[in-house]
Amino acid sequence: MDIDTLRATLGDKAKRVEQIGGQILVQGDCLEVMPLLGKVDAVVTDPPYGTADAWQGGSGHGWGRQDGMKAKRNAWDAERPSKECFHIMLGISKEQIIWGGNYFADLLPPSMRWLAWDKCQRNFTLADFELAWTSQNKAARAFNLSRSQAALDGKDNHATPKPIALMQWCLGFLPKAETILDPFMGSGTTLVACAKLGRKGIGIELDPDYFEIACKRVQQAYDQPDLFVEPPKQPTQEGMDL
Repeated sequence: MDIDTLRATLGDKAKRVEQIGGQILVQGDCLEVMPLLGKVDAVVTDPPYGTADAWQGGSGHGWGRQDGMKAKRNAWDAERPSKECFHIMLGISKEQIIWGGNYFADLLPPSMRWLAWDKCQRNFTLADFELAWTSQNKAARAFNLSRSQAALDGKDNHATPKPIALMQWCLGFLPKAETILDPFMGSGTTLVACAKLGRKGIGIELDPDYFEIACKRVQQAYDQPDLFVEPPKQPTQEGMDL
């Protein structure tokens, strides 16, 4: 679907639709936009977990020290997606990788492959690692990246950023997926990863500030490619030949 056809299809369901390189960014409610997109190859996303009221940030962590940033994080994480939202995500895509999967276990089917981001540091007020549910019937895998290094990717971009290298690693598990959808685009990290790896992406984001940040980051990914940085290698070994 070309960009003009997409704009016409979405109509007033989308406040803005931008195309930057191979990436399409839609400002709107994913519940309203997703059913109009048709089929995609895969969903790779990091939805809000709905834990804002229960977690306020430790006293030694940045969220605990900066009331404004804590409020922004809590506003983003006010509630988790509905069962209908997950039903749509699974229905329009062949494969899925959904971060925070442990918060949505009651809304997703059992899975063999879970992905773990090990932050390589212990005894913080925040989690030692994060988990992603996937639709794949293969062995679980882990990615090591320290939280301090990861912060360089997402600093000032989003309340709960994922590092670009992590999302590039995720895309390595989807070698046949030509079009990637992120219905909770946030500051655009999934689409930045797609741009860097030469993949097509569609991102949906309701918040206008995050949408604007995502547009700028995707544009920068095309304007300033990492010519000397090799992306994470695609995972290839799924078992041992005996």
